[in-house]
Amino acid sequence: MENYLDALGKLKPEERWPQARRWIMAEELGFYEELREHEPLLRFPELTLASRFVDCDEILRRHDLFSVALYQPKQGDYFMAQDDTAQHWREKSIMRCVLDFEEVPRIRAFVADKAKSLLASGKGDFDAVKGLTRATPIALVQEWFGYVDSDADDLCAWSYWSQMDSFWNQPFDANPNSAQIIANSQAGAVALGKYMTSLVQKRSAELAAGVKLEDPVSRLILLARSGGLNNFPPERLIRNIGGLLIGAVETTSHAVCNVIEFFLGRPELLERARAAAGASDPTAFDGYAFEALRFRPAFPYFFRTVTAPTVLGRGLEYEQQFETGETVFALTHSAMFDESAFVNPEDFDPKRGITNSFHFGLGLHECLGRAVASVMIPEIVRQALLLPGLTVDPIDTQGGPVPESWRWRWPA
Repeated sequence: MENYLDALGKLKPEERWPQARRWIMAEELGFYEELREHEPLLRFPELTLASRFVDCDEILRRHDLFSVALYQPKQGDYFMAQDDTAQHWREKSIMRCVLDFEEVPRIRAFVADKAKSLLASGKGDFDAVKGLTRATPIALVQEWFGYVDSDADDLCAWSYWSQMDSFWNQPFDANPNSAQIIANSQAGAVALGKYMTSLVQKRSAELAAGVKLEDPVSRLILLARSGGLNNFPPERLIRNIGGLLIGAVETTSHAVCNVIEFFLGRPELLERARAAAGASDPTAFDGYAFEALRFRPAFPYFFRTVTAPTVLGRGLEYEQQFETGETVFALTHSAMFDESAFVNPEDFDPKRGITNSFHFGLGLHECLGRAVASVMIPEIVRQALLLPGLTVDPIDTQGGPVPESWRWRWPA
């Protein structure tokens, strides 16, 4: 069989990155192995792929040299589209405060109950994407985060188009539907803004009337009203309330689908995972979910923009210079199979731990909702694997990058 790099070399220059991207999206571990061994920094006219752990780690930690600037046209002045700014520092700190870490066990219990209820309502035949993997985080946003009087379908659409535009509609994606995605995202942002303005008005009136409210939306309003925060005007309040939705739904759905599909395709591992899922302590299953996610991550890479001349692979045989404005990919799916950082990376080891992984990003831009996602993802998967006699159709992505529908059946 012809190796990957030789196959790329036979293509026209403009065909090479699109082909490499197809291999990345198909999760070709053999492609990653070949890159790590022979071309740890593979350059295309559009971008460079960094495939070894040491380089991915540096790209994500060195926000001073590798910026999230490509998010700014998509996310405007949202703090996650900034690097080490005062606004990023302040608003991320505020959001971490309102997403109270002590509540994580209660959030897990909520997710478990909601997933069970959604599966019961499916009566043995339903679309798992609409009915479970998106519906559960949507319910968390509505019932726990405080998006009261909201429409689940609207929330799902607003979140979906924002993520499609930010993560899957970058210049290097060359998406033929780019203009429509941008239009959908912008229309969704306007509609979400109107809803959030109304929500803030409603919640503010309730709080002023003495109603005791404990959800993150209400906590944000109380903080803003307290007068103790500098530079947190109403528009910043609304922007950050919107972030609670955008970050919660689509990535969770994608990750959950990938993990469940991974186990269903491996009967021996599925048996072990189901045994762990049935343990009295639900956290006994978590290592199975996150080890499966190492094999099947929702995002196989993170992209960054070089902000000053620098090198990667410093002191190594493949050291290369990078100039301001270049795009680099931290190919983190590959990095999680790098023997320099993972013992026996080809083995499935549920005791491996996740602190050396890239499931929630790394460094300054680590996922804001890491604590919540670290229980929501495995708990949704756990409830699904406890279904007896589950059979599934192939996941339908409708030609896109994320699961759009997935039919499940089980004895009701």
